[in-house]
Amino acid sequence: PHGASTVTYRCGDLVDLCRGPHLPSAAWVKAFAVMKSSSSYWRGSAEKESLQRIYGVSFPSSKELRVHTRKLDEAKARDHRRIGRQQDLFFFEATASPGSCFWTAHGTRIYNKLTELMRAEYRRRGFDEVITPNIYAAGLFKRSGHADNYRDDMYGFKVEGEEWFMKPMNCPGHCVIYGSRPRSYRELPLRLADFGVLHRNELSGTLSGLTRVRRFQQDDAHIFCTEAQLREEVSAALAFVFDIYELFGFEYSLALSTRPKRAVGSEGLWARAETQLVQALDATGKRWKVNKGDGAFYGPKVDITLRDALGRSHQCGTVQLDFQLPLRFDLRYQADTGCPAEAALTPEASPGGEADREGAHPEPLPPGFARPVIVHRAILGSLERMTAVLCEHFAGRWPFWLSPRQCIVVPVSEDAFAYAEYVRGVLRARGLHAEASLGSGTLGKKIREAQVAQWNYILVVGREEEQRLSVSLRQRGSERPLGSRGLAELAEELEEKNRPGALAPQRRLPPFVRRAASSGGHG
Repeated sequence: PHGASTVTYRCGDLVDLCRGPHLPSAAWVKAFAVMKSSSSYWRGSAEKESLQRIYGVSFPSSKELRVHTRKLDEAKARDHRRIGRQQDLFFFEATASPGSCFWTAHGTRIYNKLTELMRAEYRRRGFDEVITPNIYAAGLFKRSGHADNYRDDMYGFKVEGEEWFMKPMNCPGHCVIYGSRPRSYRELPLRLADFGVLHRNELSGTLSGLTRVRRFQQDDAHIFCTEAQLREEVSAALAFVFDIYELFGFEYSLALSTRPKRAVGSEGLWARAETQLVQALDATGKRWKVNKGDGAFYGPKVDITLRDALGRSHQCGTVQLDFQLPLRFDLRYQADTGCPAEAALTPEASPGGEADREGAHPEPLPPGFARPVIVHRAILGSLERMTAVLCEHFAGRWPFWLSPRQCIVVPVSEDAFAYAEYVRGVLRARGLHAEASLGSGTLGKKIREAQVAQWNYILVVGREEEQRLSVSLRQRGSERPLGSRGLAELAEELEEKNRPGALAPQRRLPPFVRRAASSGGHG
């Protein structure tokens, strides 16, 4: 822009107009490789001269270059788009619905298993699943503030002359549910979970496999609680995140993002909230860092960054506090008159005129009422993105409980087809993903094809197995067969194995601990 400054770098005779930095000397480069080349038009115009663009990398040693090349090769082999095609999990059709995924039967098994995992944990941890509309009148998003700040990323259309939007997030709908009737402190914390379909108008140039899509679902939850309950709820949310990530074998790091320059809510309220987040983080016994001023304008947050098998970082989980939506939707609850006055979020505490925007200036609270705080919580993030991360983390070798191809029955000859179908039926009755290889081909070829397709178990059957109601078992990754197993015993064992550790049934009663009467809540 006019009047702005720019940066140039000089190295010998080369003068480069770029942000830099440059090495002070080319002598520092000991290893160099050209990664790819492409053509481009001068200044982006097809009417101008075509130029050749070269992409390369350099390292101070050949060893580091070899390590980098190996990592690139491994990442290419693990690319979720490649594995998705190989294993017939999902695909994209640019002419039909660019940016939206088509899930095949095998991919849908993974998708459903992830939602089943979260639903089972929701029941165990006191969440209530709700269902909210996919389309809303524009007034809802004007009230929430998204129409002002997020309109370009939303799909809008007209209904009987009125403006409507497809929902890009679940929080406004959950606020409608909370505000649908009077609430008491005895109902808090209220934990609402939603797997609703979301749509965001991502630019076509940013779309990338499952990691950036236009249609997706989240393991989205919003916890409505009192300020006094924040620490306990945040601690429980973090423990939930840790349990799920450790189930998948992820390493992860924690960061507290604090009040930015532009924020809603008084400094005192932010300070109290940040203090409770610090206490919750300290209670985990894990290391964490501070991202100063990186919080959302509506509240501080804890970001959880996971690392996959290749050491790459992914931002999926988050725990965010929200002081703004309770104001915008005039959310309230009847406070506990037997306790000291509970802190309320007041519009006067909002700097920069936040509370004066449309829908953000509620009526003053009557005596005996207070406003809840909202905790936005996601663990998997979008199911699409998490599937991509898991696909590359496991390199397509899915753990048994998550695998879309758990057991394949391979008959030694056509004479064993009937027994193979019987075995398949027994396994399916136990809730397992089982198929029978009844096509043409030799036994050896069928076994090799099953191994390439990453079946967890290969069950070979013939006349001898039929007479004994058994199978000859092979396991993925094992060089030798595991031997003969009774069908009934194996089916029971695999049914138990089909539950991840986080879903193991609780066989002992937990200890009973009486809570103080002032803590309130049903959770």
